Amino acid sequence: MSIFDELKGKAEGLKEKAGELLHEHSDKVGGAIDNAGDFIDEKTGGKFAEHVDKVQDGAKGFLNKGEGNGTPTA
Repeated sequence: MSIFDELKGKAEGLKEKAGELLHEHSDKVGGAIDNAGDFIDEKTGGKFAEHVDKVQDGAKGFLNKGEGNGTPTA
């Protein structure tokens, strides 16, 4: 087994663990996404609110895709 195969296996393990953690704490992560968007809107006076909302929706969509199997997919 080459070093690259070993690193690839470790990366897969980290991906799975990250997916599990996101799934377990999806409510907290979703709240953090909302808070970040609100902070940006506040600091910019809402100038980029439409763009911020799209990014928030995308991030939440990514988060919700993984529900059920514990691994978000892009």
